[in-house]
Amino acid sequence: MSKHELRQNVINGRNRLAKREINEKSATITELFLGLEEYRRAGTVMAYVDFRNEVQTGAIIKDALDRGKRLAVPITDVAGKKLTPSQVKDFPGDLAPGAWNILEPKLECVRPVPPGEIDLVIVPGVAFDALGNRLGYGGGFYDRFLLTVKPGCVFAALSFELQIKPNVYPDEHDLPVHILVTEKRVLNFRTGNNFCC
Repeated sequence: MSKHELRQNVINGRNRLAKREINEKSATITELFLGLEEYRRAGTVMAYVDFRNEVQTGAIIKDALDRGKRLAVPITDVAGKKLTPSQVKDFPGDLAPGAWNILEPKLECVRPVPPGEIDLVIVPGVAFDALGNRLGYGGGFYDRFLLTVKPGCVFAALSFELQIKPNVYPDEHDLPVHILVTEKRVLNFRTGNNFCC
């Protein structure tokens, strides 16, 4: 199976999930993620805003704001093929549909956050393997962005079990995530502390 076929296959599977399933599995994943020491320690967190049956991130964004963390979401520059983290103070009030109709900060709510100040990035993806390798949507936006953060920044991924595959065909330049959270397990590739639920 090619990368393109795998991507399409997993997206189709995710699109078949019922709304109730997405809500329930996302709630379990959120609970596991919020219990992570790496999240609790992080002062500045960047999170994607979920779109089209991705694991939902709204509760994590609200939790980060409630805890007084600096929370950023990406602004996508499609032409420049880059992401700019922007601080959110009011969720979802600061946001409006942007590139590909994904919620991004409104023009008047743009507050750029230097990538070097981010402690943890919640990285989206189409598929993952059990080593933390990630298959993205094909644009390379996160691959390029993750090269700009500080050493020690944690890359965490939220995934439904159906997105975990034996091989996601990583390229040499692809950066694996450090932590992978699904509705059934947490895989921490930095510490080796893995557990099933």
